[in-house]
Amino acid sequence: MAAISVVVITYNEEHNIERCLKSLGWADEIIVVDSFSTDRTVELAGNYTRLIIQHAYDGDIRQRERGFAMATSGWLCYIDADEEVTPELGREIRTVIDGDKAMDGYDVPRKVFILGQWIRHGGWYPDYTLRLFRRESYHPEFAEVHGGFSVWGEKGRLHGFLNHFTYNSIAQYISKMNDYTSLQVSNKLQNPGRGEGTVLKIVLSPVSYFFRKYISNNGFKDGMIGFILAALGSISTLALYSKLWEYRMRLDEGKQALPPVTNIDLQQYKR
Repeated sequence: MAAISVVVITYNEEHNIERCLKSLGWADEIIVVDSFSTDRTVELAGNYTRLIIQHAYDGDIRQRERGFAMATSGWLCYIDADEEVTPELGREIRTVIDGDKAMDGYDVPRKVFILGQWIRHGGWYPDYTLRLFRRESYHPEFAEVHGGFSVWGEKGRLHGFLNHFTYNSIAQYISKMNDYTSLQVSNKLQNPGRGEGTVLKIVLSPVSYFFRKYISNNGFKDGMIGFILAALGSISTLALYSKLWEYRMRLDEGKQALPPVTNIDLQQYKR
């Protein structure tokens, strides 16, 4: 049988961590990389694994890479603390890696639970993400937010779902939105697109986002929550391009650049 290691990164996840780790019984090795949680996260994680390391948070990809460096298996997988592997997905992963025709990596479909409801439309479902790959075949794609991993060889798709228990409240969404949109400025600066940071982009992009998610992607079928998510997403788009405009304007004026666009700067700014 092939061996597989699963990496979970955490910070103050005492309300999620047990559900997550309980769903990983199919794994040969569980590694938790914690960013010095101040709640019971590490204590609770200790009931499921002894492989727990702590390191100051400097981005999801770097934290996961630390976990992968500790791993001893030929197959690697990563799960977020607010996610849960369904029994069907766990069995499918074991079947795939033990088979003779396994590919180099696999996308996994996510099902998202937001504000007390499973979301089926608006571009949220199914949300495919690469989570399973051979150690020798993967490479990281660094970004301050929403980075990921790719594989050099062939990639397939699994069918079992990864449950994602994301925003519990609108306040939580808005709080994370503020952080994410600041960090996304860094992504935009590295890969600038046409017209980004212009007044036209600031005005039109939020409107376009709302109609795409709510109408084209059938977000209206999720009821009031579908409308709220489309509206908040458009506000997030407005915040991103406004912050990009602000960042460039302050640089042009010789002022301190805002917002902080790296994870390290953001943590220092918060402190």
